[in-house]
Amino acid sequence: MSFNSLSITKTYHRDTYAAISSTRPALSQAGRTVLITGGGSGIGFEIARSFAKAGASRIVIMGRRRSVVDSAADKLREEFKNSTEIISQQGDIGDDSSVTALWDYLNSQNILVEVLILNAAHFFPMAPDTLRMDKAEVMKAFDVNVGGNLLMSTKFVDQPLRQKGQKLHLVNVSTAGIHMNPAPTQNPYASSKAAFAALLGRIADEHPVEDVQIISFHPGVQYSESAASHFDKNLFKWDEMALPADYAVWAASPEAAWLHGRFVWAHWDVEELRSNKAITDRLATESGFLRVGVQGLTEVNPGEFMNQ
Repeated sequence: MSFNSLSITKTYHRDTYAAISSTRPALSQAGRTVLITGGGSGIGFEIARSFAKAGASRIVIMGRRRSVVDSAADKLREEFKNSTEIISQQGDIGDDSSVTALWDYLNSQNILVEVLILNAAHFFPMAPDTLRMDKAEVMKAFDVNVGGNLLMSTKFVDQPLRQKGQKLHLVNVSTAGIHMNPAPTQNPYASSKAAFAALLGRIADEHPVEDVQIISFHPGVQYSESAASHFDKNLFKWDEMALPADYAVWAASPEAAWLHGRFVWAHWDVEELRSNKAITDRLATESGFLRVGVQGLTEVNPGEFMNQ
């Protein structure tokens, strides 16, 4: 089924395209409030723009740097002043008190978040020898990329304003680094991102798609502010920001419900994915397909395992 080492679809996108366009009526986010972590710059900011294009009623952007999130909010207000309310909130997902304060504030303002985009992450530019790193430094990646995102997810699902039976959408911006074995200089980052993608896949087993739709995706490789501080622009063939931005909107739509709990790449053509019987059959029969886990056994039934 694999067509090349990077794609399970014949079509491999590097920019947005018609099926995921945030201006498609079928992907409308009208009436929704969207919260985006790390929303002040880079991919997070472009995701905010795409949700505004999709007609979101309110967008909350969260980031550690007050000046950055405020500046981003001003730009969004200017571009979408007649359609979308923009709220900027300083906060750090690696700080439990900061996360709690954010959700307490939203609740105090009678703001219910219907879509959560987990985009913020702790990134190591260079970690050549994990065993030579300080434990606290390694664990910081897990505190943010696993612990912080888990607390954000818990607060999201447990919002006091949420009505019984009201569906939510959780979109996790992950990384292709979780596929890489080995992951040169990136072990703490790749391992922590893999851990959270695995955790979300299992949480999706506990929460049906009618409760909270959960999708993790690799956004591609974009020349963001963060990337520019670590890499030369000529090092990679960079993808366009619009690709993950619009893909996040698509992932928060009913069209993506069949990928609940799975990890996919923004590059993979969504129409081809949906129409490929080999892929849909595997999704229907293999609970571990497009999820994070140890390779080797196609299926392990817990009941069967316990009876051995």
